[in-house]
Amino acid sequence: MALSDEPAAVAPEEPEEDAGREPDALARGGALESFGESAETRELLGRLRDVHGELAAREVALERFRVIMDKYQEQPHLLDPHLEWMMNLLLGIVQDKASPPSLVHLAFKFLYLITKVRGYKVFLRLFPHEVANVQPVLDMFTNQNPKDHETWETRYMLLLWLSVTCLIPFDFSRLDGNLIAQPGPVQMSTMDRILQIAESYLVVSDKARDAAAVLVSKFITRPDVKQKKMADFLDWTLRTLAHSSFQTIDGTITMDGVLQALAQIFKHGKREDCLPYASTILECLNNCRLSESNQTLLRKLGVKLVQRLGLTFLKPKVAKWRYQRGCRSLAANLKPSTQGQKKQMPNTGTPDGEEDYDVPEEVENVIEQLLAGLKDKDTVVRWSAAKGVGRIAGRLPKDLADDVVGSVLDCFSFQETDNAWHGGCLALAELGRRGLLLPARLTDVVAVIQRALTYDEKRGACSVGANVRDAACYVCWAFARAYEPTELRPFVAEISSSLLIATVFDRDVNCRRAASAAFQENVGRQGTFPHGIDILTTADYFAVGNRSNCFLVISVFIAGFPEYTQPMIDHLVTAKINHWDRVIRELSAKALRNLAWRAPEYCAAQVFPKLLSLTQSPDLHTRHGAILACGEVTCALHRLAAQGGRSVTDYLDEKALEGLKQIHQQLYDHQLYRGLGGELMRQAVCVLIENLSLSKMPFKGDAIIDGWQWLINDTLRNLHLVSSHSRQQVKEAAVLALAALCGEYYLKEPGEADPAVVDALIRQYLAELQSPEEMTRCGFALALGALPSFFLKGRLQQVLAGLRAVTHISPKDVSFAEARRDSLRAIARICQTVGVSAGGVPDKVLCEANVPQIYSTLLDCMNDYTTDSRGDIGACVREAAMTSLMELTLLLGRSQPQLIGASVCERVLCYVAQQASEKIDRVRAHAGNVLLTLLHFDSPPLPHVPHREELEQIFPRSDVATMNWNSPSQVFPRITQFLGLPAFRYHVLLGLAVSAGGLTESTVKYSMQSLCEYMKSIQKDPQAMACLSGTLLQIFEDNLLNDRVSVPLLKTLDQMLANGCFDVFTVEEDHPFAVKLLVLCKEEMKKSKDIQKLRSSIAVFCGMIQFQGDVRKKVLLQLFLLLCHPFPIIRNTTASHVYEMVLTFGEEIVGAEALEEVIAVLGNTVWDAELPLVREQRNRLCDLFQVPRPQLVSKPSPH
Repeated sequence: MALSDEPAAVAPEEPEEDAGREPDALARGGALESFGESAETRELLGRLRDVHGELAAREVALERFRVIMDKYQEQPHLLDPHLEWMMNLLLGIVQDKASPPSLVHLAFKFLYLITKVRGYKVFLRLFPHEVANVQPVLDMFTNQNPKDHETWETRYMLLLWLSVTCLIPFDFSRLDGNLIAQPGPVQMSTMDRILQIAESYLVVSDKARDAAAVLVSKFITRPDVKQKKMADFLDWTLRTLAHSSFQTIDGTITMDGVLQALAQIFKHGKREDCLPYASTILECLNNCRLSESNQTLLRKLGVKLVQRLGLTFLKPKVAKWRYQRGCRSLAANLKPSTQGQKKQMPNTGTPDGEEDYDVPEEVENVIEQLLAGLKDKDTVVRWSAAKGVGRIAGRLPKDLADDVVGSVLDCFSFQETDNAWHGGCLALAELGRRGLLLPARLTDVVAVIQRALTYDEKRGACSVGANVRDAACYVCWAFARAYEPTELRPFVAEISSSLLIATVFDRDVNCRRAASAAFQENVGRQGTFPHGIDILTTADYFAVGNRSNCFLVISVFIAGFPEYTQPMIDHLVTAKINHWDRVIRELSAKALRNLAWRAPEYCAAQVFPKLLSLTQSPDLHTRHGAILACGEVTCALHRLAAQGGRSVTDYLDEKALEGLKQIHQQLYDHQLYRGLGGELMRQAVCVLIENLSLSKMPFKGDAIIDGWQWLINDTLRNLHLVSSHSRQQVKEAAVLALAALCGEYYLKEPGEADPAVVDALIRQYLAELQSPEEMTRCGFALALGALPSFFLKGRLQQVLAGLRAVTHISPKDVSFAEARRDSLRAIARICQTVGVSAGGVPDKVLCEANVPQIYSTLLDCMNDYTTDSRGDIGACVREAAMTSLMELTLLLGRSQPQLIGASVCERVLCYVAQQASEKIDRVRAHAGNVLLTLLHFDSPPLPHVPHREELEQIFPRSDVATMNWNSPSQVFPRITQFLGLPAFRYHVLLGLAVSAGGLTESTVKYSMQSLCEYMKSIQKDPQAMACLSGTLLQIFEDNLLNDRVSVPLLKTLDQMLANGCFDVFTVEEDHPFAVKLLVLCKEEMKKSKDIQKLRSSIAVFCGMIQFQGDVRKKVLLQLFLLLCHPFPIIRNTTASHVYEMVLTFGEEIVGAEALEEVIAVLGNTVWDAELPLVREQRNRLCDLFQVPRPQLVSKPSPH
C-alpha cells in the first residue's frame, strides 16, 4: 500500500545495529545519489560507430548499457540531468545520412533502453520537434518493415518522435505546398501519411502499438486534424472493433491497439470535440462484451475507456458538495489546539443551483460497468474501475453520488466474492481521498472496513482474503488524510482496535505491515489514537515482520493498554482459534495465555465458558483451537492465582472444571480420536492434559486420569498411523503430557507413588519397546525418559536395560535408527532426572556401578553407520549419542568428576573428534560444538582430557564463537593438527580418510589439501611418518571389506600417492609400508564385483609403482591380471591408468628399448574385445616388463 509523502509522527528511536552489519548498510544499499556511470556511458555511446559492425561487440555494448540503465529503475530521476546529452549523441547518429541501417537500429535500441527506465512522457519533450523534423521522421518510416521483430525498438521510438512533432503550431496543409499542381502521380498529404502510419501500427503485435496510440492521441486532437479526420478515424476504430474478436490472437492484438487509441483520445481531447461520438462508442463497446474476455489487458482498457466516456458525458467541474479537509499540513495538525488558530470548516452545505442539470442516461450505463469492474477477477481491472468510480462520482450531484456510494457498499456482502470485497475497498479509498465520502456515511463505512480487516475465506487447501485485508488498511490510511480528527473521533476506538488486531494477529506479513503503516498515518494525522506513539515504537515495520513475535510479544505490550485488551482477546476467540491454518491456531492459544494475565476476570467469566462450548463444535479446526486455548488459559489463570497464594478454582467454578473433565470423554464417545482429524485431536488433548496437570487441577483419584492415561498410551502405540508431517509434534505432546500427568496425579506422598501402578506402567512400557513398529518404540522410549524420579526409584537398572536393548542393532531392526536415537535421548534424560551419587545404589541413582555401563552403551552407538534408501540414517543416532555423552559428562563433571575414568574421557573425545572430521556437514558441526563444550567446560574443568594444552592451542577459547564447523575450509586445517596427538591420531585419520575419499567437492578438496600439507610437514621426521603410515595401514586392516571406509580410503591413498606424501619411502627397496599396503589392497579387491572399488584399487596400484624392489613387480603383476578382468570397463580403466603410468615413469619401470612397443600395445589394443585376444596382448606386456605371465587356473570339476 502507498505511504504518505509526509511521514506521520512517531517517537524517535535509538538506532540499533545488528552484529556484523555496518550501521548505514541499509541506507546505502537501496539509494543512489547520482548517475555515477556518466563517463562510462559517454564513452560507450561514443564507440557505437566502431562496434556496430561486429555482432559480439555490439551485444556486449548493448548488454552493458542495459545493466547500467536497470540500476536506476527505482530512481530514474537521477538520469534527468544527463538525458539531453545522451539523446543528442544518439540522435546525431540517427540523423547522420552516412550512418548504415545497422548503426541506426542500434542507436534506437539504446534510446529505447533509456525510455524504458525514465518513461516516455519525460523523454518525449527532449525530441527535436521543429517543423523541419516532420518530413525526415516520416521518410524514415518508408524503410521500416513492421514484421521485422529484431528492429521493433526503431519503430517504437520513431512513433514517439512523430507524436511530439505533431504538436507544431502550424496547419499541416502548409507543409504540403501545391501537391495537386505537381506533375506525376498524386502524392499523399502529410496529414494522410501520419494517419496511415498510425492506423497501420495500431494493429501490430509488438510494443510499437503502444506508441501508435500515443501518436493518435496527439495527432487526432489537433485543431486542424479533428475537423477533417477525427470522424473518419473514429469510424475506422468502430469498424475495426466490430470486426475483431477477442477469441483470436490477431483480434486481441487489434482490439488492444484500438482501445488504447480511443482511451488516449478521450483523455487528451476536448470534451466538446469528443462528446458527439461518445454515445456511439459506448454502444459499440457494449456490443464488444469485453467483460467476457479472458484477456486482462482488454478488460482493463475497456474499463479505462468506459470511465473516460463517462467523464465526457459529465461537465468537467468539481462538485461543490464534496468534503474538504481544512488543514492538510501535518506539522500544523500536531500543534496544540490551545493556540487558538481558526479552523476551516468542511463544506458540506446544500449544492447550488448550478448542479441541478440533467445527467445523461448513458452515465448510468457507465457506472453500472464500473461497478461490475470492481468485481473483476484481476486486480489491475478492479483498481482502474475504482479510480473511475471516484472520478465519475466527483462530477455527479450529491444525491446521485450517494447512490453510487451505496452501490459500492453493496459489494461488501458475504454472498460476494473476495474480488468484490477488494474492489469495494479500493473504491471506498478513492472516494474518501477525493472527499466524496461524506461524514454521514462513515458509520456504515467503518463497520464494513472492520469486517474487511478480518476477511479470510478458506478455499481448498489455501485461503483468499489477504488482498482484501491489505486494501482495507489502505482505506484506513486514506481516511487518515481525508478527514478532520473531529469527524473520525467517534470511530477511533473501532478503527484503532481493528488496525492493531491486524498488525499483530494477521497471518500475512504484508497485511501486518500495511496495518502498521495505516495506524502510523492515523496517529500522525489524526492525533486521537490512544497510546499511538508508544505502540508505534514497538510495533514498527520491522518488528511486525516476525509472526511469532507479533502473537507472543508485541500483543502482550499492546494489551497492556486497557482500551485494546478486550478487543484483542475477543478477536482471538472469535476469529483466530478456529483459523484454517494450524500454526495460527496454536499461536492464538499461546497468545490467549499471555493476554489472560491482563484480564483474568474477563477471561474466566466470559471467555472460558465460550471456549468450553466451542470444544464440542462439529468443525475440526474450531474444536482443535478451542481445546488448545482451554489448556493455555487454565495454565495462565493457575499461575496468576499461584502468585497470590490461591488456587485456580478461585477463578474457575465447578461447572468449568466439569467441562474440562468432559472434553476427553466427549471426544472418545463420538470416536473423534479416529479418522482424518484424529491426530489433531490427540495432539490438542495431550497439550490440554499437560496444561491441566501443571495447573494442579483437583482431579486426583478421578476416573478421568485413567482416561487421559489411556489416550497417551494409545497415541504412543499408534504413532505409525499418524501422518509423517505431524508425527513429531504428536509424539512430543504425548510425552510432555505423560511427564506432567505422572508428576501431578500419581504422587501419593512426597517422593512416593503407588508401587502397583508404577510397576504396571513401567512393565507395559518396557514391553512396548520390543514392538515391531519403529514409531511405537520411539514413543515409549521417550515416555520412559520423561518419567519423574519417584517412578524410577528402585527400577533404574530395569529401565536402562530395556532402553539399552533398543540401541543394539539386530538383523530384524537394523533400519530402526529413529528408535535408537530416541532411546539414547531417553537415557540422557533419565540420567538428568535421577542425579548422581558416587556411593549410591545403582537402582536409584547414577553411581560407580552403573556409569561405565551407560558410557559403554552411548559409545557403542557412535559406531552406528546404518544406511538404507534414505542414506546414512545412522547419522541421527551418532548425533544423539554425542549429545547424550556431553550431557552425561557435564552432569558428572559438575558434581562427581571422579566417576569419569581416564580411558572413558579419552574414548569420548576421540569418538567426537572422529565425527568432527567426517564428511556430513551437519554431523561435523554438531561434533565440533560438543568437542569445544567439553574442552572449555570449567565448572570445574573435566579431568583426564588428553593433550589438553595442545587442544586449547588448536581451538582457543576466543575462537569458539566465530568457528564455522559447516565450512570445510575452516575446519580441516585445524582438525589435521590432531594427527600429531597420539591419542587422537587413529580416529581423526579415520574420519579424514572418509572425508577425503567422499563425493562433496568442497569437503574432498579441503580435507585432502589439509592432509597432504600435514604429511609434507613431517617428511623429515621418520618417527612421525612411521607412526602415521602405520596408523593408516591399521585403519585399512581394521576395515577390510567394510565398503563405507575401504572405498574412500583407497581414493585417499591414491591422492596421497599422487601428491608425493610417501616419497621418503620410495628410496628404500621393499619398504614395509608398501609391502603391507599391497597385501591389504589385494585382500580388499579379491573376488570383488564392485566397479568403484576396483577402479580405486587400480589407481592405488599405479601410484605404488614408484616403490622399488619386488613390490614393483608384484604391483605390475596385479595390474596385468586386471587387464584380463571379466568386466570390459575394468580392462579399459586399467589400460588407461597403465598407459599414463608408463608415460610418467618411462624407463624407470621398463627398458628403453621396450618403451615404444609398450606404449603402442597399450594404445592400439581394443581392451574390451574378446578375452583370448586381450590375453595375448597382455602376455606381450608381461614379457616386455619382464613379469611372469599369469597362468590360468582350471576350476575343479564337481564330483
